[in-house]
Amino acid sequence: MNQDDAGTDRNRRFAALCEPLRADLYRFAFWLSRDRQVADDVVQETLLRAWKSLDRLQDDGAAKQWLLTIARREHARLYERKRLATVDIDELVQAELPALATSDERDRELDEVRRAIFELDDDYREPLMLQVLMGYSTQEIAEHMDLNTGAVLTRLFRARHRLRKQLGLAGDDAED
Repeated sequence: MNQDDAGTDRNRRFAALCEPLRADLYRFAFWLSRDRQVADDVVQETLLRAWKSLDRLQDDGAAKQWLLTIARREHARLYERKRLATVDIDELVQAELPALATSDERDRELDEVRRAIFELDDDYREPLMLQVLMGYSTQEIAEHMDLNTGAVLTRLFRARHRLRKQLGLAGDDAED
C-alpha cells in the first residue's frame, strides 16, 4: 500500500469515528463552557488533536469516550492559556441593559434550573449531564469517570436530590 492509500484510509477512519459523534462532542463542550463560540473552539481543537493522535486509538468502540476526554482537557487548556475579560456588574446595572432582565416566566424558570445545575459540585453535575445531555448509560458514565456503577448511581441520586432541594421541590424530611 502506498502513502496516498494509507492517508485515504486514515481519512476514512477518522470520518467514520468522529463525524457521528460531532453533535455529542459539541453538546459536551457547550455544557463545559456555557458559550457557543468557546464550544466551537473546543470541538475544533479536539478534532485536531484527535486527528494527530488517531493512531493511538486502539479500540474504535472507545472513540466517544476518547473524544470527550480530549474535549475536557482541551477546555481546561483554554483557561490555562488566557485570562477572561471581566465585566463590571455595577456598570451593567446602571445601564439597565436588557440582558439583565428576564423576559417571561418560562425564561426565569429555565434560568433557575440552569443556575441550580451549575451550582452542583462537579462530582454530581458531570454524571448528571453525561446521562441527560449525552444519553450515557450508568456503565458508560462509570467507565468515563473511572468509577464503579454504584458510585455513579449514588452521584446521580444525590445530584437529582440536590436539584430538587435547590428548586424547592424536595420535602423537608428528605436527607442530603
